[in-house]
Amino acid sequence: MTLDDCYLLGSIGKPHGLKGFVIAFLDVDDLDAYRKVKSVLLEMPTTPGKLITYDVEKLQPQAENRVMLKLKGINRIEEAEPLRNAKLYRPLAELPKLAEDQFYFHDVIGYTVVDSELGELGEVETFYELPQQDVLAMRYKGQEVLIPVVDELILRADQEAKKLHVTLPEGLLDVYLTPASRERDEPDEFEEA
Repeated sequence: MTLDDCYLLGSIGKPHGLKGFVIAFLDVDDLDAYRKVKSVLLEMPTTPGKLITYDVEKLQPQAENRVMLKLKGINRIEEAEPLRNAKLYRPLAELPKLAEDQFYFHDVIGYTVVDSELGELGEVETFYELPQQDVLAMRYKGQEVLIPVVDELILRADQEAKKLHVTLPEGLLDVYLTPASRERDEPDEFEEA
């Protein structure tokens, strides 16, 4: 299995205790949906791109996005320490089903963005997961345009037509299309008069 066949579930933080447990941070909406996960794929920091399958002995939600994780065969702190900062993956085929009005980011890459007022704008190129919020990136008139991924702006994904329907705030496109201008009231001191 390759990274292209997987989705990023989260990452491992540090060992917890002496018996091989680790603290992991999962990027999911519902931790309880992952309590019965039987295996995970790890990408170790020392071997990027290579995935190793581990059976899960225990996954116990702790707080918001934090879980205590016990992997089969990792029984001592010395065995858990090398897992620090490893990325956790799961097969794409095992993604939980979503409601009809929801979508996974990877599903809509290449969809045509259709604004309720302006019509077809461009194609979804990628998504950026920023600390403040996730944004969708599309190319419009040669410029990358970022659209916040919020319910008020992203209306729905039409899977049959491969279209993502949005309602952009007035002026959003202008921010990306209007070149920055510097107005000067006075010439620079180094300019000749």
